[in-house]
Order: sequence, then C-alpha cells, then structure tokens
Amino acid sequence: MEDSKRSEKTRVLVVGATGYIGKRIVSACLAEGHETYVLQRSEIGLDVEKIQLLLSFKKLGAILVEASFSDHQSLVSAVKLVDVVVSAMSGVHFRSHNILVQLKLVEAIKEAGNVKRFLPSEFGMDPLRMGHALPPGRETFDQKMEVRQAIEAAGIPYTYVLGACFAAYFTANLCQMGILLPPKEKVNIYGDGNVKAVFADEEDIAKYTAKTLNDPRTLNRTVCIRPPNNVLTQNELIQIWEKLTGNEMDKTNITAKDFLANIDQLEIPHQAGIGHFYHIFYEGSLTDYHVGEEEEASCLYPEVKYKRMDDYLRIFL
Repeated sequence: MEDSKRSEKTRVLVVGATGYIGKRIVSACLAEGHETYVLQRSEIGLDVEKIQLLLSFKKLGAILVEASFSDHQSLVSAVKLVDVVVSAMSGVHFRSHNILVQLKLVEAIKEAGNVKRFLPSEFGMDPLRMGHALPPGRETFDQKMEVRQAIEAAGIPYTYVLGACFAAYFTANLCQMGILLPPKEKVNIYGDGNVKAVFADEEDIAKYTAKTLNDPRTLNRTVCIRPPNNVLTQNELIQIWEKLTGNEMDKTNITAKDFLANIDQLEIPHQAGIGHFYHIFYEGSLTDYHVGEEEEASCLYPEVKYKRMDDYLRIFL
C-alpha cells in the first residue's frame, strides 16, 4: 500500500522557483513526474533572466501561475490548484522579506484548506537546535522557527527538509570564505579541521526534496540530507583535493577565537555568514546529533545515486 502511495504523482506548487535551489526543485519535480506549478509573481517586472527561466520551465511542462504576495486572494487561488506547496525562497533575503512572504503563504494555505503538505524554506541547519546561535545569524533560525510555529498552529501538514553544505559554496572552495574555486597553494583550516560536516550537490538536495512530497513516511516529519559518504571533516575534503591534484597545500589553522575576533566590525550579512561557518566547522552543528535511517534522505531513497565529493571536485581539474 505504501509503495502504491509513493508511486502516485502529485500536484505541486513551487514558490521561489527562480532562486538558486528553487530552480533545481522545479526540475526535480518535473523529472519525478509530478504535475508541477510555478508561482509567477507579477512583481517580476523587467528581470529578463527570471522571465526566461520561467519560460524554460513552461517548455519543460511546468504550469505558470500568476499571483502576488500583495494580493492574498491570488495566493489562495494559486494554492487551491495543488496538493503540495514547496517554498524555496532565497536565504539571501531571509532577514526581512522571506519571513513575511512565508507567513503570507501559510495564511493562504490555511484559507484554501486543500493542501496535503507544505515544505517551508529550510535546507540548512536545524533551527530547532540553533537557539544558541550567534547574533545576528540567529535571527535566520528564529524566523524559521516562527514559520514552523505558524504552520503547526494552523494544522497544516508539513515536511521539513534539512540540508547540508551546498557543494558549490563549500566543497568547490574547500570551505574557504570569499572564493568559489579551489585554492591552489594555501588553505585555511578551522580549528583542527576534524569537525564533521555534511556536503551535498544541490541537484541531489532537489531530488530528495521532490521524493518526499507524497511519501507518507515523511508526513509531519523532518528529513535530514546526510549521505554517509559525504559526511566529511574539512581535513578529509582537503585530502581528497590534494589526492586528485597531486599537490599538497600550505595549511594554516585558525582558532575559534581568531575566527571570531573581528566579527563586530563586519557588515551584518557578513557577521551572519561568519556565525554560520563557526557553528558548522567549529561546533559541528550539522552532525552533532543522531539521525535514524527512517529520517535520513539517502536511506529513505537509495535509488537516488548521490554525487560524492571526490566526483564533484573532479570538475575543477
């Protein structure tokens, strides 16, 4: 019975479809065979790249639905078309815009009354465990918790998908801040470099997300993306790159005290970024708790052949 339910396709609305992870979720939903709707905001204006991306979704079979976050009834009408809503709003704007938008989306879902599941914009560290996070980065987690509380208070069925370090932002640069390509000669190591983190190709994150949409095992549950072969220390990641290149780099260990020394002098977005790096690579906030097989994505969906980080790094050779 469970297998038959999982094989059923569903109607899904992706909000934030032109964003970094959103566009990948749209593609994954289409590949999974879901009837995929994409929210097209009237505020898109003259952003030609986003318009072209929306049209490319349409060419692949997605259905564009016009709505505006300043028009509640348009959101309700869009939500009534589907069974599942996925929010993939960019974290770049999370401090203000994102939470307002998601709370409006929650209200629309509540009024529509037909949605079988909502996936809010998560895909990172578990906000439930980040009440101790350094400010101002803690605000991100606090706001995600506010969205969760609104979802549960409204009685909306949900799935929370927790992510990993996006490979393009953390693997390609060997976890170095300020660059997106592998360093050639020198590399900074956080602490002793032996704290475990989780890395994942963004395409795989999207694939796992699309798999959860109509899976009864993930209803009102949290799903963690923690592929076992991609649970690595920074040292292990660097060693993979050195083995691939045959070049050993100069390494500088950065103490936690030194890493946080000048944080107050930075602009707020950079302070938040430094805080997130600290929690991941000094505290191990992605791996410092147990995740059972029934809640880990690669165990739930072994058919997804996720990309290992040695294979990911080969594209930079």
